[in-house]
Amino acid sequence: MASSSHRGGDFYGSASHRSRDGLSTRQVGGSDEIQLRIDPMHGDLDDEITGLRKQVKQLRNVAQEIESEAKYQNDFINQLQMTLIKAQAGVKNNMRRLNRSIIREGSNHVMHVVLFALFCFFVIYWLAKFSRR
Repeated sequence: MASSSHRGGDFYGSASHRSRDGLSTRQVGGSDEIQLRIDPMHGDLDDEITGLRKQVKQLRNVAQEIESEAKYQNDFINQLQMTLIKAQAGVKNNMRRLNRSIIREGSNHVMHVVLFALFCFFVIYWLAKFSRR
């Protein structure tokens, strides 16, 4: 943005103020209205307006891309959330089944695990003992 330079007098006074070459403002009567006069000597304003239009179009395109990406990511997150909810429900159901089977069968499974671990230990011990010879 171009900063406006202030030449003489106060801002709302009768003095002319230039914000850019070719543009000048002055107060109209005693009201707060400002009259804008464009100096025809400076025709590069059309080029600036065209440039600004191009920038606005680019910004609009970027905003549309951001919007479409945000929608895509939002949909993806919603799908992940639904998948997570289904997985949690499956785990919860399996935990219930496991708890019911443990209650029905008793604690024999712990003894089976301990016996299996002892068996594996002795097999490894014997293999190690006979492989040294």
